[in-house]
Amino acid sequence: MAVGLIATLKVQEGQNAAFEEAFLALAEQVRANEPGNLLYALHRSTTDAQTYKVMEQYVDAAAVDAHRQAPHFAAALQQVGSLLAGPPEVEQLEVVS
Repeated sequence: MAVGLIATLKVQEGQNAAFEEAFLALAEQVRANEPGNLLYALHRSTTDAQTYKVMEQYVDAAAVDAHRQAPHFAAALQQVGSLLAGPPEVEQLEVVS
């Protein structure tokens, strides 16, 4: 069964450009190297420029695990993590359609 994730990320003031650059590089790696990933898209809030949402979809739970264990994800997590104002909030969803 497909799995969806929505991650809410709060970025430190003045770090938006660096965050977006690092995240977009990660997104390219995810799309190129994770066949179980169906969607990996970054969105910026229109009401709070420091808030981003990542919408993700995977073919199954094993693909989510593979994403979390991927070397490119671990490397990007350190870089992106240093630009965040706090820990990400991640909600896991069951895909209905």
